[in-house]
Amino acid sequence: MKAQVIRRWGGPLEYTDLPRPVPGEGEVLVRVRACGVGLTVLNYIGGQLGQPSDLPRVPGHEIAGVVEEAGPGVVGVRPGDPVVVYFYLTCGRCEFCRSGRESLCRSHGGYVGVHRNGGYAEFVALPEANVLPLPEGVPFVEATAIPDAIATPYHVCASRARIRVGDRVVILGAGGGVGIHMLQMSRVFGARVVAVDTREEKLDACRSLGAEGAVSFADPQSAARAREALGGEATVAIDLVGTEPTLTWALDLLGPGGRLVVLTTFPGVGMRVEPRRLVMGEVEVLGSRYCGRAELLAAARLVQEGRIRPIVSETRPLSEVEALHQRLREGTLLGRGAVTV
Repeated sequence: MKAQVIRRWGGPLEYTDLPRPVPGEGEVLVRVRACGVGLTVLNYIGGQLGQPSDLPRVPGHEIAGVVEEAGPGVVGVRPGDPVVVYFYLTCGRCEFCRSGRESLCRSHGGYVGVHRNGGYAEFVALPEANVLPLPEGVPFVEATAIPDAIATPYHVCASRARIRVGDRVVILGAGGGVGIHMLQMSRVFGARVVAVDTREEKLDACRSLGAEGAVSFADPQSAARAREALGGEATVAIDLVGTEPTLTWALDLLGPGGRLVVLTTFPGVGMRVEPRRLVMGEVEVLGSRYCGRAELLAAARLVQEGRIRPIVSETRPLSEVEALHQRLREGTLLGRGAVTV
């Protein structure tokens, strides 16, 4: 089969031939139809989610495809089933897995595309537990946004930020792959939303998707403009950029009872937080890590119902994935990209 592989962490991709995988006990072979391309892929190709030594590795975790073959012991899927793929490799037995918080698995086994081969290939073999049904009528390219770029916002809105009708939400990095779906998801949960980004074309896209305001972070009056568009202080701030200036800006925008949700994991990045501010205003600073399987399925239903529109702005054949990676490095890709296989 054709595949894009890395032979050292942080190294270049190589488009090459690999043996077609054979599903083992409890595994499913998926014929990849499309695979999403976002900043997370670039981060883990660079080694930020671990650097297993058993290279080469096929990256790509936002996979949509069709079951080609079910290995021994597989009972829940059949050849021909359309599926999407869950990113994390989890045990399914610990208290977190059993309570639907699989991203906190006690025996976390790593990530698809990092600790085992992913979807930058014609076929991928995965544990049955990582293969989830794709709702009828959702095209494969649009489906690539579901496993991460849409399911992650569902987890944030439902479980971490606890967004309700009347909330005033500001999103930093709103034009990116997760951000543009976070905007839509926040509105589904009943919030007014202000989008913050740096490129005007991304801010225009956010306006078209219902943002109450779209503010350039480079504007010296960005905080005042965000408050004006929100109609007051933010009740929720969601930071997808992960720098000290953006984190501080977001925290300062919160009013009493506000929640700051952080999703980035860049080493060495921090911000100053005064306990007095947290106590006197009952302000919360929350981390949010991926999603549970049930949340991924709920996100998929919202796409099927037309309540969330996947924004996959550019597709390329698998052989040209580096063109999408370059767009990501430049910050010019709106929403997600995808390779078709």
